[in-house]
Amino acid sequence: MALARSWSIALLGIEGRLVEIEADIGAGMPGTKLVGLPDPGLREAKDRVRTAVRNSRYAWPDTNVTLGLSPANLPKVGSSYDLGIAVAVLAASGIVPGGELGGTVLLGELALDGRLRPVSGVLPALLAARRLGHRRAVVPVECVPEAALVDGVEVLGAPALTDVVEWLRHEGELVRPDVPEVGHVEPVPDLADVVGQPEARWALEVAAAGGHHVLLTGPPGTGKTMLATRLPGLLPPLSRDEALEVAAVRSVDGSLSRSAPLPTVPPFVAPHHSISVAALVGGGSGLAAPGAISKAHRGVLFLDEAAEFGAERLESLRTVLEEGEVRIARAKGVVRYPASFQLVMASNPCPCAPPREVDCTCTPTARRRYLSRLSGPLLDRVDLRVRMRPVTARRAHEACRPETTEVVRARVVAARNRAAARWAEHGWRTNAAVPGPALWREFALPRSATALVERSLQRGAITARGADRCLRVAWTLADLDGADRPESDHVAAALEFRDRRAA
Repeated sequence: MALARSWSIALLGIEGRLVEIEADIGAGMPGTKLVGLPDPGLREAKDRVRTAVRNSRYAWPDTNVTLGLSPANLPKVGSSYDLGIAVAVLAASGIVPGGELGGTVLLGELALDGRLRPVSGVLPALLAARRLGHRRAVVPVECVPEAALVDGVEVLGAPALTDVVEWLRHEGELVRPDVPEVGHVEPVPDLADVVGQPEARWALEVAAAGGHHVLLTGPPGTGKTMLATRLPGLLPPLSRDEALEVAAVRSVDGSLSRSAPLPTVPPFVAPHHSISVAALVGGGSGLAAPGAISKAHRGVLFLDEAAEFGAERLESLRTVLEEGEVRIARAKGVVRYPASFQLVMASNPCPCAPPREVDCTCTPTARRRYLSRLSGPLLDRVDLRVRMRPVTARRAHEACRPETTEVVRARVVAARNRAAARWAEHGWRTNAAVPGPALWREFALPRSATALVERSLQRGAITARGADRCLRVAWTLADLDGADRPESDHVAAALEFRDRRAA
């Protein structure tokens, strides 16, 4: 009778939990039993691993084998436990020594011939392993660039099970990572391509400087989509910590680039209006997978033709916009995914959407019904509302070329640096992240500056949430002007951005 153990990582969202894999070889009828809440895919691992071990020319025990994954009440999903199961069985059989297994995390799916196949979620798994005190990891060789992003963990890549066995026997070496790439600078479209629309361009700059949400309303062909796609280029490059957060979500989703795993440009996600609620917010069978809003973390979520998305999809964003995190409850646990993004919505003013408003054939009731799909509570969370006008001339703009993305980004970065220095003591990064009570107490403006906001509150023109958001936008306008604090003009301009007629 022999017992051996190895370690792997279970992911709940992007949060990792250490899993102890125990292999017990005892007397009894030949057979393999796997316990510890495995999902159907993992339940097949015992047959997959047994075949891979035999095809790697190692003996599988011809007695009773019990495999336990602990904690037993934690759901185990996926095939990343294959390597840990195989090594634990080989250690219990005496084929490999167990001395190297202490403090080592094993991740990888086994092919039937013993090759190691890449698995998703390696980056968040190793981040969790480092937090839990493990300082070495063996992963499929294709996952080495991704795993190498985690500092403080010795990463070893293995092409096949035989390479891992030889390494454990001190008869061979595994692949070590090269110096990880800082990140591939992705090309972004230039803001100079947008013709006209000075108000919308200014709103986009304000949104980038303060991290605010935007609604663009106007006839088709006025540049709403062009403006939205240029917002990521105006945002500052992702810091290393932010890039790791984005890469962790992509790793769980399986969309992380193998060649350049660390992104530098904020992500831009534009789902079609037919997307399901589960695909937008996150969900699926078993433990939930990340949705489009989590893939847009630290970036931009663009809802083109927002009025066509449907109430259920749009209203599911309300809590996420406030909290920057999505929590999906399932019978087997609660999964959390980060979802701190900037929302940009674009909508036509009516169903027929002619190039000129005077040509509209919709009845007033039809126009109201169409725009009412964007509910008041959702619009209350949108800081900037812009009505775009039809473009009436193109040649006139050729003599005076619009500002490029690089020029505007310089102003945005300067404004963000002012805000970051001001809020650094409190841990806030942008003006949009500042809580309302702080704006009215610790950083209260003179009554002369906030008089317009207070009068709008008394008339019921804005809500208390809207008043908070006006002050956040005012701070952003002050940062763009280089002022120490907002003046009454900044507050008035912020109120103009919340004009309901722009919706």
